[in-house]
Amino acid sequence: MALKERSCAVELMDTIEVDHQTLKDVFNDINKANFFLGGNSITLNGVTQLIDDHPKNNYTIVDMGCGDGTILRKLALTFRKHSASFNFIGMDLNQKALDIANANSKDYPEINYIRQDILSLQPKQFQCDILLCTLTMHHFKNPEIIVFMDHFIKLSKIGVVINDLQRSALACYLFRLFSSIFIKTKIAKSDGLISIKRGFKKKELIHLSNLFPNTEHSIRWKWAFRYLWIVNTSKLREENE
Repeated sequence: MALKERSCAVELMDTIEVDHQTLKDVFNDINKANFFLGGNSITLNGVTQLIDDHPKNNYTIVDMGCGDGTILRKLALTFRKHSASFNFIGMDLNQKALDIANANSKDYPEINYIRQDILSLQPKQFQCDILLCTLTMHHFKNPEIIVFMDHFIKLSKIGVVINDLQRSALACYLFRLFSSIFIKTKIAKSDGLISIKRGFKKKELIHLSNLFPNTEHSIRWKWAFRYLWIVNTSKLREENE
């Protein structure tokens, strides 16, 4: 399987309009994969690391491309035990996804969802402490990723946590096996494989991180076939103050 370069194939979810129930079923498949393969814990560990390194009384955490809000609910439950207070904001351009997120988050008053193009937010008017990007970055081409990363860094006072896929022939093979047993929707089966082919090699992430030398970067491989990229932006804030 030729995976030397990132695939340019477009995922079905990015090209077709799906109804509410179909989208809900796709999210259920994605959440099932993340549960079995530990994907959500990767983001949680990244956020916890930044919080431990930067203690405060309150935090605002934004999830860019929040989907059905699963990550934010996991974070909210975890940090309800924390001494600090937390405000979680989910941003997405898909109103149907936000409707599902709101319906699933009725018992989470600390979470708010808004339909928002994050690139339209100006750092002088909006700031958060930590910005999350989970399984979203691979949807974009490299020039677009550079634009997003520059904006993420400007918006976040403490750091950015990126959790995305490793491009790997073995990951493709294992996903086909996993999806044949556990994934029900055709969209999730197709898009999951395309997502892996649009994923990253570590050297590619290192190259991207080198474009932002005024911030500190940690890029680590995680099971199953993920990369956790943590960008510490606090040093940049200190230099600008």
